[in-house]
Amino acid sequence: MTQAHFKQAHPAFAQTARYAFIKANWHRDIVDRALVGFTQLIPAEQVDVFDVPGAFEMPMLARDLAQSGRYAAVAAAALVVDGGIYRHDFVAQAVVDGLMRAGMDTGVPVLSVSLTPHHYQETEHHNRIFSEHFVQKGREAAEAALMIGRTRAQFAAAA
Repeated sequence: MTQAHFKQAHPAFAQTARYAFIKANWHRDIVDRALVGFTQLIPAEQVDVFDVPGAFEMPMLARDLAQSGRYAAVAAAALVVDGGIYRHDFVAQAVVDGLMRAGMDTGVPVLSVSLTPHHYQETEHHNRIFSEHFVQKGREAAEAALMIGRTRAQFAAAA
């Protein structure tokens, strides 16, 4: 990849980078908290938000958004829980693999805020714990997006 292509493909070099944030609608009240954490570090005006039905739909949209050339990074948030069958393990693995592939195929960072707790019950206690945890994970995704942007800018400047 040439330096010119690198700069063109990664809008983090623009003064005001844009970010995409994908949210799965399953357990929306908890998953939405990740966006709260993300926008604590990256202004909401720089974040385009996209909703999808569930976690399984995130990788394809992440790939499409990353390929658009509009975003410095794409973050995707979901809560994949064990509903009493083993299927959640397959879904979680497919989602993480798909998100990683979207980033590798496009050269745009695709960050996962997708969690698969071993023990989750829809109780006030668990909802509070996971809601707080998603705020933290959203902040961590924003930190990663910003750090990757800075590192890539330094790399491009040195090239």
